[in-house]
Amino acid sequence: MFKTLFRPKQQPRRAPSTEGHVLYAVGDVHGRLDLLDGLIARMTEDYQALGRSEPPVLIMLGDYIDRGAQSAQVIDRLIALQGQAREGRFILRALMGNHEETLLHFLDDPQAGPSWVEYGGGQTLDSYGVRPPVGRAEPEAWEQTRQAFRAVFPPEHEAFLRHLELVVSYGDYVFVHAGVRPGLPLERQTAADLLWIRNDFLDHPHGLKATVVHGHTPVEDVYVGRQRINVDTGAYATGVLTAVRLDGGEPSIIQFGKARAA
Repeated sequence: MFKTLFRPKQQPRRAPSTEGHVLYAVGDVHGRLDLLDGLIARMTEDYQALGRSEPPVLIMLGDYIDRGAQSAQVIDRLIALQGQAREGRFILRALMGNHEETLLHFLDDPQAGPSWVEYGGGQTLDSYGVRPPVGRAEPEAWEQTRQAFRAVFPPEHEAFLRHLELVVSYGDYVFVHAGVRPGLPLERQTAADLLWIRNDFLDHPHGLKATVVHGHTPVEDVYVGRQRINVDTGAYATGVLTAVRLDGGEPSIIQFGKARAA
């Protein structure tokens, strides 16, 4: 009885901070320009409906290339978005994914070619007009492919990829491509974990005083929790690209979908 009478009242949960910004975080695009353009239109409509005046923040969570046929065109679109952001229409924060890291590795080292192509890099090469070697090619063939790719790879594309960010923070949210190593503060996280981690992050509390927003691991349904939010809905395979809007209230999911391209 006395425990009931004198039990401290639960304090209402504080609304999560976005530092006053409206944030849109977009999951893995993987060469689907059609889905990216459709989702941008949906996010634009969503923001206009809010009636806000300050520019929103668009956070791209990485893996823009590979698996989809329009990888080069997706990079073109992101560079164009950078130009629009410089005009003050919105703020663009573009993160690196493990697929972008692998492309850059291949530019410097042909030995990265076989594993890159195994995970979708062949479609990226095709989008730039370069054919990968067939079958178990010799190292010389991969070096020829690397040289052919570097010859046609636009300098502005390379500059864009090499300047991608690894982590972005706004208020109570941290944005990364794959996740974080549980138990480590943000400043001690490694690039390898931010770009590649999976089960160690997904299966354990990370310990940060923030919600981690990420992609990298495809899910059929968007996962929204206090510890993390996963917006990678496997766009290339499912034909559905997802974003989450964060503005201090409950997270709002925005999607654009269409049939998978042939």
